[in-house]
Amino acid sequence: MSKHNEHSLKDAIEHLLKTYKLDDRLAENRLISSWESIMGAMIAKHTTDIYIKHQQLFVTLDSAALRNELSLAKSKIVKMLNEGAGRNVINEVILR
Repeated sequence: MSKHNEHSLKDAIEHLLKTYKLDDRLAENRLISSWESIMGAMIAKHTTDIYIKHQQLFVTLDSAALRNELSLAKSKIVKMLNEGAGRNVINEVILR
């Protein structure tokens, strides 16, 4: 690249996302999209709703037994999901 006002497309897109504060929202959507691949098909099958608000992941499950099992591993879930996203997107998991 020359020293003029030229940037790679990747840098330009990253700058655009940061300028309009869309990078966090994009990371949240990637995390939600990766829920099944990270947690597995069985857990995804019992997940009825999932969303992020204020760095908290809200997960609605249709199985009380599964909800109880996952509540014992909340910190591990946070760690796995953040590693999958490549950055800290969530701080807490709330199971319903």
